[in-house]
Amino acid sequence: QFFVFCHGLLQLSQLLVSGYLKSSISTIERRYGLSSQTSGLLASFNEVGNTLLIVFVSYFGSRVHRPRLIGCGAILVSLAGFLMSLPHFITGPYEYDQSVASTFSNTTDLCQPETPAAWANLSDASCTPHASRENHEVLLAMFIAQALLGIGGVPIQPFGISYIDDFASERNSPLYLGILFSVTVIGPGVAFMLGSAMLRFYVDIDKVGAAEVPLTNKDPRWVGAWWLGFLVAASLVALSALPYFFFPQEMPKEVGEDLSPKFPLVLSGFPVVLLRNLRHPVYLLVVLAQVNLSAMVAGLATFMGKFLERQFSLTASLANMIIGAVNIPGAMVGIVVGGAILKRFQMSLRQCSAMCVLGMLLCLLAAFPLLFLGCPTQQVAGVTYWDSLEDTECNAQCHCPEQGFNPICGSDGVEYTSPCSAGCREVTIEPSNAVLNYSKCSCIAGLGPEGLARPGTCGTGCSHLFLPFVVLSCLAGILASMSHTPSFMLILRSIQPEDKSFAVGIQFMLLRVLAWMPGPVLYGSAIDTTCILWERRCARRAACRYYDNTLFRHRFLGLQFFFEVGAF
Repeated sequence: QFFVFCHGLLQLSQLLVSGYLKSSISTIERRYGLSSQTSGLLASFNEVGNTLLIVFVSYFGSRVHRPRLIGCGAILVSLAGFLMSLPHFITGPYEYDQSVASTFSNTTDLCQPETPAAWANLSDASCTPHASRENHEVLLAMFIAQALLGIGGVPIQPFGISYIDDFASERNSPLYLGILFSVTVIGPGVAFMLGSAMLRFYVDIDKVGAAEVPLTNKDPRWVGAWWLGFLVAASLVALSALPYFFFPQEMPKEVGEDLSPKFPLVLSGFPVVLLRNLRHPVYLLVVLAQVNLSAMVAGLATFMGKFLERQFSLTASLANMIIGAVNIPGAMVGIVVGGAILKRFQMSLRQCSAMCVLGMLLCLLAAFPLLFLGCPTQQVAGVTYWDSLEDTECNAQCHCPEQGFNPICGSDGVEYTSPCSAGCREVTIEPSNAVLNYSKCSCIAGLGPEGLARPGTCGTGCSHLFLPFVVLSCLAGILASMSHTPSFMLILRSIQPEDKSFAVGIQFMLLRVLAWMPGPVLYGSAIDTTCILWERRCARRAACRYYDNTLFRHRFLGLQFFFEVGAF
């Protein structure tokens, strides 16, 4: 029982490390200027190390000292977590454009007709060879960390499960495995809640005092303390790893007869069994359906937060809170309900498949309206809206840098990428050093010569659609996950008993290669195609500043719908 407790704790903290990356992905993109394709590749990169090794591990089964190997794997996972946060400590403080001179920079992004020289340094200052090398180091560290995370995770689940199954009594084994399974389902939810908590802090909380940061977490330039969660999660993993070095290789079985080792896979029989399973129509079709669903989940888990942030103008913290507290628990409810219905009605295989089909059909009906719940991108002068700039060239004498980014919202309801691009000459500051408003903006029509603007983006004006969106997406999630248990039953009951552990191994292998790996990259690439204004760093395309929200919604949710139809 102590082993089960330790293993539950370890699996939870391992999932915290891997799930936390997904919750802070939009923040890391903004901090290091990554496209969604790159961040999607990063998010799925841990599956690479995992997939390469998982087959071997299932092989060596009980010939090794399993608890010790689990402990070693956990130490690797913990190292990976610490390595993920390393970029924060090897790079300088986060720099952003601002209107008020501060301890960091004496430049300002207000309109200054007199001094065109001040601008040159703002756009090119960040472009040293050091800066681009720094960027490579950051990516290298993160990709290595993700690979380590995958490799370290290999022994944890299979060895833990087989160890428990070998030494627990027949009667208790399902209960113990059920506990572990529920932990793996709760894990991602906890990870998103951790993300929600950490991203409320400013990224350089350790480098600058809170008083010196004029940004609030609603500001489009805000970057939260993404690295803090990795330190927390990695420390938890390290703590949970310790007991494993003190468990014995063999335990006296609880009560009940001795069982032979569970992994009688002999290499010579490998191709035969593989072909026999892949030629089995039920097995193949169910696995293909699961591939579709898993690809959908992989992409959603990675970019749903980013989608909510952009579509409904939420903070990263709130978006994570919604996913962790609503969407993931919804999926858990669906899995439990599916299993309960299965048990209550003692379903046959045909009824199992009917239930899967029905669940997916209802899911499609719930998911279809989501495509229409959203608003277009706000009007951004020079990006999605060209009225005022064409007429007057109102900011021609300001000599604005092309790359300035400090969005403000004019009193005319149009957003400008920086105070300079709106032609603002003056700024009013609160005692706390935060900007109150901008005035004398020559591009903002309306109130006479005194064009006013407030800091921050105008937002999409979509808040009224947010609740229906969350309710429907949660419902679709519940319905889709109801097919989880019956589809597993279809696989386990339709293949030959001696192939069971092998068939499940092959199934997970296929899900990894065909869904968990390519899923986030595919979604990230689709999201990148909807960008209308890229940030540029040293002539390389960095993160996206503005998306075409309607296209973003149609492509992101369209992919989701496509995979649901595929599963159906």
